[in-house]
Amino acid sequence: MPVKIKFGTDGWRSGIADAYTFENLRRCSQGFASYLKTLKSNNKNVVIGYDNRFLSEQFAATAAEVLAGNGFQVFLTDQATPTPVIAFAVVNLGAIGAINITASHNPPTDNGFKVRDHTGGAIPPDGLVQIEELIPDDSEEVISLDLSSALEKGLIKYFDPSVKYIEHIKKLIDLQPIKDAGLRILVDPMWGNGAGWFPRLLSGGKTIVEEIHGERNPVFPNMRRPEPIPPNVDHGLQETVKGKYDVLIINDGDADRIGVGDENGKFINQLLVFGLLGYYLLEVRGLRGPIVKTLSTTTMLNKLGKNYDVPVYETGVGFKYVAPKMVETDAMIGGEESGGFAFKGNVPERDGILAGLYILDLIIQLGKKPSELIEILFKVVGPHYYDRIDKRFIGEKQEKIDRILINRPQEIAGLRVTEFSDTDGFKFSFEDGGWMLIRFSGTEPLIRVYCETTHADKVQDILDSGLHIVGLAR
Repeated sequence: MPVKIKFGTDGWRSGIADAYTFENLRRCSQGFASYLKTLKSNNKNVVIGYDNRFLSEQFAATAAEVLAGNGFQVFLTDQATPTPVIAFAVVNLGAIGAINITASHNPPTDNGFKVRDHTGGAIPPDGLVQIEELIPDDSEEVISLDLSSALEKGLIKYFDPSVKYIEHIKKLIDLQPIKDAGLRILVDPMWGNGAGWFPRLLSGGKTIVEEIHGERNPVFPNMRRPEPIPPNVDHGLQETVKGKYDVLIINDGDADRIGVGDENGKFINQLLVFGLLGYYLLEVRGLRGPIVKTLSTTTMLNKLGKNYDVPVYETGVGFKYVAPKMVETDAMIGGEESGGFAFKGNVPERDGILAGLYILDLIIQLGKKPSELIEILFKVVGPHYYDRIDKRFIGEKQEKIDRILINRPQEIAGLRVTEFSDTDGFKFSFEDGGWMLIRFSGTEPLIRVYCETTHADKVQDILDSGLHIVGLAR
């Protein structure tokens, strides 16, 4: 019985040598090729890139063989390449779409298959459903052309997308002030594709940029997974203090997400980073335009939107919702709770490199330490506190959902519930402008409880209440 390939919020991910095999990858690639054919476009250019995980370059070559076998012109990156760089290459080359072999922040045992459209952004949910339906059950239905023949015929071409991407980035931000500032910057690319990028972009001035975890190591030592949140960032935070750095910039395994640590080795959570980026664009750069946020991220953006008279749109969780909404509204910034942010003037794709540069520029422009930036933000929107807990469960998912719908409290941790939404997960909004969200993983028996509140002393009580609603405890 063939493995049923199911796309999550950003593509297909699974365990290497379990469901993620060369055979199943070929089937998945055929589904994408068949989907592109339904678009009935004369554009046959497709970009394929990959990350630093185990066998990623071989998996990318295999996907390229299938696309070439289906008559597409494949541009295959010549080395492991950050997701935002791959996304920009789609636009730069005028391609119809892209495949990215990466499991992003997943554990080292996984690999993945991301797909992108002609904008370089995520394919909307209905497109992902189409791709799933077109994945053949039988590998004999896969059309493939071996790599050597495809290279000889020119149907696969290796290329370096970095030069054009850097030219593009320099149009979005002036790097010279950062180079001249004399900062001590520590970068943690988490053994991933972001390695070498900040030193390359910021060398040649008084600022010092140094890296940890910058080599290829698919087992990701010093962290559970290359996800820029605690405890994975703890080693980098310790090194920040030890080396007396001014700031820590963290990218996940494929460099589309960002994490930030301050000069004291304290992690600045992703909601605060989103607030800082919104403040930077609106106040420091004087830009105006819509903001797109998922329902699992900060209400600080709503307050900034009100203060600066810009609309704020809320979507479901995942860039498959954020990217189309950004394109529709010509948004200034779009982001999600996981630390992925996209910006106007760039492709509608998360870019952890550009986000990191914007944070550094904010530090320079205001002449403030990272910890002081939070104080400035809170003076504008008020204090906000956030945390999240992930908990595995036993039993049926539907039973947990039924418990939520039956046990809908009118008050949580002493805060009155003013609104309930089941748009994407189960969200309880509070009288203080905060919220709690309960969501189920689409790939494993895991419940995630998120919360944001203006009361620092209520965060853990809110999370415990979320677990209690579904019959769980820490």
